[in-house]
Amino acid sequence: MRIAQVAPLYESVPPRLYGGTERVVSYLTEALVHEGHEVTLFASGDSVTSAKLEAPCVEALRLDPRCQDPLAPHFFMLGQVYRRAAEFDVIHCHTTYLGLPLTQFTRTPTVLTLHGRLDIPELAPLYAEYPNVALVSISDNQRHPLPHVSWSATVYHGLPPSLYEFQPEARSSLLFLGRISPEKRPDISIQVACRAGVPLKIAAKVDKVDQLYFDTRIRPLLDHPLVEFIGEVDEQQKQRLLRNALALLFPIDWPEPFGLVMIEALACGTPVIARRRGSVPEVLRDGVTGILCETDDEMVTAVQHAARLSRVACRQEFEQRFTDNHMALRYLEVYHRCLTNRAEQEVHLQAPVPKRGAIATQREAPRLVVTRNAQATVAPSSVSAKQPMRPLVQGEGHSIRGSRNR
Repeated sequence: MRIAQVAPLYESVPPRLYGGTERVVSYLTEALVHEGHEVTLFASGDSVTSAKLEAPCVEALRLDPRCQDPLAPHFFMLGQVYRRAAEFDVIHCHTTYLGLPLTQFTRTPTVLTLHGRLDIPELAPLYAEYPNVALVSISDNQRHPLPHVSWSATVYHGLPPSLYEFQPEARSSLLFLGRISPEKRPDISIQVACRAGVPLKIAAKVDKVDQLYFDTRIRPLLDHPLVEFIGEVDEQQKQRLLRNALALLFPIDWPEPFGLVMIEALACGTPVIARRRGSVPEVLRDGVTGILCETDDEMVTAVQHAARLSRVACRQEFEQRFTDNHMALRYLEVYHRCLTNRAEQEVHLQAPVPKRGAIATQREAPRLVVTRNAQATVAPSSVSAKQPMRPLVQGEGHSIRGSRNR
């Protein structure tokens, strides 16, 4: 299958530092290439991939001091993608709603994964306006604000199993990892760790929009002897911190769409102490891979019990539910369904209209025939042996290939 993966340009694919969406795009792209598909990745020029890279900008925009208008490169990229739409069987976008208007001008199906929060009033009428786009949620909970749009599937994020080293022995420090912001509640992590008497490492970036919050609410708390603020970390530092943590603290106070850091922790065998918000109850199994809490007191108690959770069970849960192969296979199902739906729509449009007064003969509706490594064809049930099957779209048959098991 010819697949276009369209990534945000704020971070490279994969990111050098923080960047959840771009990291997921990288894992998915590499898994699809490994499965034998022809993937073109639209991403910043400093991205590293085994797919064909198309770069509308030289480097990731967040760390580029020359970038003054980050939206302009995104619109430039999406214009390129949809101008070349006929080269792809499926266009898979990860760029929120920016490309939606362009989807109306091509036959190539668009899959749009929504990576962010959706409880914003302006989003409902916008996404409802494009029922032709297959929307993918990254958790079932994420869908709640938009129950009436064209959801195609929920696909959980996945990681390569070899990326994170399993650590069977529990360590002595807690970890807060990700981004400093009010909804992530790093202040709660600090209070919980101090009350429990357990050291806490904070490895997180501070965006410009959150700088005031960091200066006024978080920085004064960093003087405690149990708290170590590390700042933004790269992939190797992150993995080392996750492996060596007693537990990951995840006291979020917002409808988290997924929470990639939770499965990164599970891959290392590290359990997660989290609030019941957003996707958390879908990702974690309470009492098995984490401890779900509501109050600060419950989180303090959970710290005392974290070492009792099986780190082997955490790793097993990751391998059974959250690998890159699981994610790729689920997306391939979405792609195939999009192509099948488009084929059925085109068959319907091509069906002859009976002339007025003509005697209608009873015939079965055409059916779609999709075979492994074969073109999609339309075969009327009453076709004679002498009548060859014709391509679904003359000159534009698509090879729809199944996924090979690793």
